[in-house]
Amino acid sequence: MKQIKVLAQYYVDLLVKLGLVRFSLLLALALVALAVVVQIGVTLVLQGEVLDIDIVRSVFFGLLITPWAVYFLSVVVDQLEESRQRLSKLVTKLEVMRSRDMQLNKQLQDNISKLSQEIEEREKAEEARQEAIRDLENEVYQRENAQLELAEQSALLKSFLDASPDLIYHRNEKGQFSGCNRAMEELTNRTEKQLVGLTPRDVYSEEIARKITETDQQVFQNNVPLTYEQWLEYPDGRKAIFELRKVPFYSRDGRRLGLMGFGRDITERKQYQDAQEKASRDKTAFISTISHELRTPLNGIVGLSRMLLETKLDQEQSDYMRTIHVSAITLGHIFNDIIDMDKSDRRRLELMPKPLDFHDFVAEMENISALMASQKGLRFDLERLSELPECIEVDGTRLRQVLWNLISNATKFTKDGGVVMSVSSEVDDQQAHITFEVEDSGIGIPATELDKIFAMYYQVKDEDDNLHAVGTGIGLSVSRQLVQMMGGDITVSSEVGEGSTFTVTITVPLVELAVEEEALPVTPQISLNIFMVEDIELNITVAKALLESLGHEVTVAMRGDEALSMFDPEAYDLVLLDIQLPDMTGFDVAAKLRERFDYLPALVALTANVIKDKSEYLAKGMDDALSKPLSVKAITEVIQRLVLTCPLDEEEGEELVIENKNSQIVSDEMVNTLLDLEMLTSYVEIVGTKPVYDSIAMFEDKMPEYIAILDSNMTAKDQDGIKFEAHKIKGAAGSIGLKHIQQVAQKAQSPELPAWWENINDWVDEIKDGYHNDLKVLKDWLAQQE
Repeated sequence: MKQIKVLAQYYVDLLVKLGLVRFSLLLALALVALAVVVQIGVTLVLQGEVLDIDIVRSVFFGLLITPWAVYFLSVVVDQLEESRQRLSKLVTKLEVMRSRDMQLNKQLQDNISKLSQEIEEREKAEEARQEAIRDLENEVYQRENAQLELAEQSALLKSFLDASPDLIYHRNEKGQFSGCNRAMEELTNRTEKQLVGLTPRDVYSEEIARKITETDQQVFQNNVPLTYEQWLEYPDGRKAIFELRKVPFYSRDGRRLGLMGFGRDITERKQYQDAQEKASRDKTAFISTISHELRTPLNGIVGLSRMLLETKLDQEQSDYMRTIHVSAITLGHIFNDIIDMDKSDRRRLELMPKPLDFHDFVAEMENISALMASQKGLRFDLERLSELPECIEVDGTRLRQVLWNLISNATKFTKDGGVVMSVSSEVDDQQAHITFEVEDSGIGIPATELDKIFAMYYQVKDEDDNLHAVGTGIGLSVSRQLVQMMGGDITVSSEVGEGSTFTVTITVPLVELAVEEEALPVTPQISLNIFMVEDIELNITVAKALLESLGHEVTVAMRGDEALSMFDPEAYDLVLLDIQLPDMTGFDVAAKLRERFDYLPALVALTANVIKDKSEYLAKGMDDALSKPLSVKAITEVIQRLVLTCPLDEEEGEELVIENKNSQIVSDEMVNTLLDLEMLTSYVEIVGTKPVYDSIAMFEDKMPEYIAILDSNMTAKDQDGIKFEAHKIKGAAGSIGLKHIQQVAQKAQSPELPAWWENINDWVDEIKDGYHNDLKVLKDWLAQQE
């Protein structure tokens, strides 16, 4: 079988090598030869001889079968070749597959190796993971414990911060609150959640917010802490001063997050300082009181010594008595200086301008000054350099004190010669510009000392440091303050050894004697519908009771917006508008009403101020103005003039006459000073004592709140706040007839008064200390009316 395969392969290889044609010819020859050989052999065996025909027949047979043999062999060869090629391909594929198998086997070995390594690594990783899980569980446990501890510490810190009376807060770079403690919540009247995200302008008033924003910007711009003091206001209106410290706030990576703020209430410290100052003033007041008490016997010494000087005395007695007299006068000057020092120290210097006959005043100063100069053997001259006004409005006592002090100093420091006082005046538009000059021929003042002589306690000394004369060094300082309060000044020029000249200039109004106005008639009771806008409950109670007792119907609004929404011009005959309302002024309400309606009843302003000129009220849309508390006479006069279309004839009109049944009982001077008896008497006659008692109870309930807020404004030195609270106190006091408290509160609410700030402490103390006593007097008076 193997030989056949070899021959077959040899045959195929030969066919391929020779080609089909050559192979066919060679095969044909081989077949013919084979056929001839076979024929010859067979013929020889069978016949014993070979004929030519046998050879031809053999050749012919060989040629005949040759194509079929070639065809058959060709087909076989082709199939074998195809089989070979397929086999070759299969072998090639097998080799490729074997190569791949070897490669895959190698890869598999590599993968198995890697897998084994990976399994080892995974086992190690699993061990590491288990270790990490254990570490993580431990860390989680520690973190939970840390979070619990942190939560406890945070709660403790929050409790500590909330328990602190100091303000603690933090704001971000945008100026928005990010957190705060309870003290801050109480100050702003907002919870921490409500406060977060708000800016200072959303929380505080415009004035406070502006300063807070400015200081925040300073911290951000300079990147340094800042400490300052600022007044802040609680929701109830109480003010407190805080020492605020702001510091930049950073994250761990150094990025600035905003600022931290801390505020300590130092109001008590300020109040303690004020108390110390008050104690100092009280000490000075004690000295002043002693000085006043000593002046009584001193005046007797001065008067008796002057009388004795006019009797017959020998020279020695006259000298002794003159010494006593001059010493007593000098001692009196010292007492005056001490009194004024006390007032200056307590900022209580005040002026009480009144009409003054200027010609008589100048003549009086001439007589007194001449007597003072003659006691030292000096000459005194008065020169009138221009025409002087007849009557001016000035505090004559204070002006006399100033000139007396200057002339006294002039005679004190002059040994020879005399003193000359000149006076001149220029009148300009009902204002008199008056100049006094006091010139002496005394020792003079060194040029280096001229700018010091108006300082408190300063005294002129000579080169040996000896006082030129005895004195307190107070008079010139106080005198200058008084003249400056009069709108003028004191100046000095001097040469050593030649004398000094003091010049006083003041500007005062020209006045005439006031003419008393006739009493206005009072209307009878007429029922009206009155619309009243007032925000103080006590004033409402008093005014409403009075108006209703006169037969009127009263509708009340306590705010401007409420009044605008409620008002119907057809429903009311008269409108009473308080000027100071919580949300707007009475002038604003009047303006809006006149814009909204074509027809309006009479609009009358209500004010707690003393009305001297109604032109301002009329110019701002009012038809008239009344002072609070309302009086029967004032309100009925307004009704008569503005509401009634036809005035009453004198014969037909009825005059409302109110008699005081107990007028003899309330004749005590103190009661008349403390109480508005005219208002109270008419009020009690109309409505009885019960509404007054009710008003007193309401007053007693409100006053502690008013005073607490007033005290905080005083400590804050908030002029507007003081004015507003004093105005409320004045209105409340006037509503129940506490005239004295009303008058003091009127001063306290008037910053335009001279030396208002210097005197406000005393006025507030007078209100706080006096209203209880005044209420007792009022209750005693009411008891007598029952």
